[in-house]
Amino acid sequence: MIYITRELEQQIRREGEKYYPDECCGILFGELSEQDSGSQTVKRVKSLLPVVNSFSDGERYHRFLITPETMLQAELEARRRGQDIVGFYHSHPDHPAIPSEYDRAHALPVYSYVITAVAANVAVELNSFELSSDKHIFYPEEIHII
Repeated sequence: MIYITRELEQQIRREGEKYYPDECCGILFGELSEQDSGSQTVKRVKSLLPVVNSFSDGERYHRFLITPETMLQAELEARRRGQDIVGFYHSHPDHPAIPSEYDRAHALPVYSYVITAVAANVAVELNSFELSSDKHIFYPEEIHII
């Protein structure tokens, strides 16, 4: 389960529209907590860090890449903010807001993966997913807009 403010949700949508027809990407900072005797991780998004999609020019329309160097800087920034990295966001230009096989192959369990679908330069859908611990399947994650 992920909680995100309306303002941050709108910022993700705007990022998708800004970078259309390429994918945008960024990092979700916030807090992790356990709920229901540890049965579910709850994420509360407190801020975003938009990052440059480092994939090659000809592939950015359907792939995103956050480099290890960018991740290191994000970890340091999260620590500075007193927050955790709780997940990532990206856009799917002219495709549904569901993870691709590429997304699954490059994802890690526990994190939230928020995807906004952008159709003809308008963000139309926003969903979140969490990867299973065996890395075989993404499960839809309930989003609470606050």
